[in-house]
Amino acid sequence: MMEVDQLRTDERYMREALAQAAEAGSIGEIPIGAIVVREDRIVARAHNLREQSGDPTAHAEILALREAAAAQSHWRLADATLYSTLEPCPMCAGALVQARVKRLVFGAADPKAGATGSLMNIVQDPRLNHRVEVTSGILAEECGKILKEFFQKRRQQPVS
Repeated sequence: MMEVDQLRTDERYMREALAQAAEAGSIGEIPIGAIVVREDRIVARAHNLREQSGDPTAHAEILALREAAAAQSHWRLADATLYSTLEPCPMCAGALVQARVKRLVFGAADPKAGATGSLMNIVQDPRLNHRVEVTSGILAEECGKILKEFFQKRRQQPVS
């Protein structure tokens, strides 16, 4: 069972990631948020920007990893925890391994594209040179709700 203090910490940081997700939704992006924490300090915050940037790699997790690496002037994030409101896709899971992230905490599972336990588990594949600790389901209901509401609204909008 997860230690109570760790659970509280994870929930506190997941709320920060949810704030990023809400920001993404407010500008028409799929509401997924991510933050990177090192030494109990947020070093990066990001949300999806694929539509605004026209960049297919502009997922919240990728942007947060880039910002965290830039903040420390090094690509290795071996002491970092990445919080994401949605289970990372294969691209983002691969980036977590490449960045040597210590721990991933995510909210809602993604049965259609999740690559950290749902469809596959890239971050813990023994064939790779690094494995990421995973904690899932932190504020899962809230993380899933923001996505469901976003897509419900999108389906109700008239097609132009």
